[in-house]
Order: sequence, then structure tokens, then C-alpha cells
Amino acid sequence: MKKTGKFVTASLFAALIFIATLFFNIKLPNGYANLGDCFIITVACLLGAKYGACSAAIGSTLADITLGYVVYAPATFIVKALMAVMCSYVFNHTKGKLRVIAAGLTAEVIMVVGYFGYESLLYGVNGAVLSVFGNTLQGIINIAAALILTTLLNRYISPLTSTENKK
Repeated sequence: MKKTGKFVTASLFAALIFIATLFFNIKLPNGYANLGDCFIITVACLLGAKYGACSAAIGSTLADITLGYVVYAPATFIVKALMAVMCSYVFNHTKGKLRVIAAGLTAEVIMVVGYFGYESLLYGVNGAVLSVFGNTLQGIINIAAALILTTLLNRYISPLTSTENKK
């Protein structure tokens, strides 16, 4: 895929991440669970680290701000970008049918640990523990959704086995 195509696709994914986070979420005691991560995993696998990180950071951070969770915006920007980078790395260095699952697990572990660390600063360790279950459940659901979405989109966006994804 050419650079312009990747940029446009990454922009569309940023919008999809924003929409999935904004409209497909469940309120939890410390924040909310949402479907945005399935699009983060998918864009990181399909377009690679650079475009995936930009889509993830922008779409997720805008959703936090829009939903009134401005205090989470700095953490979201960093955690979601890091999720995409590491997801892409694991995806490109894993062989076989479990590539998306391994990449998604890596991304979601980063999400759970990243928000636990940030919430520990905000609420103390005891307060941060409250979000671990919700974030873990969100991660499992998003990995399953990303596996389905990535498999379907693989036919239309540059093939997953392409070496372009490693850039």
C-alpha cells in the first residue's frame, strides 16, 4: 500500500477507534470499558507500528476528552500508542495462525498494566486494583473482536503476510 493509502487508512482507523470507544462502552467504577482496542489491534497488525500508534493515540485520546475523562488523556495517549507499537512488533515476529492473538495479548497486557500504573498515581494502589478486572475483561473481548475483524479486513487491506507491515 502506498504512503497516501496508509495515511488515509490510518486516519479512518483513528475515527473508528474514536467511535468504538465513544459509543460502544460500559461505565465502570474507575472509567469505562469499550471496543476501541479491537481497532487498535487491527490497525497495528494491518498497517504497522507507526501508523497504528498514531491511530491509537489520536482516536483513544479524543474519546477520553469527549467523554469527560480528561485526566486520563495523557495516559491514554501513551498507553494506546505503546499498545500499537508492541502489538505490531509481536505480530511481525510471530509465525502461524496465532499471530493476531499473541499480538493482541501483548497489547492488552500493556493496557492493563499501563492504566494500573497511572491509576496507582491518581488513586493509590488500592484504588487502581478496582480497574484491573474491567480492563482485563475489556482486553479479552477486544482480542476476540480483533481476530474476527483482522481476518475479514485482511482481504481488503494489504495482506498480513506482506513485509510492508514491518516498516
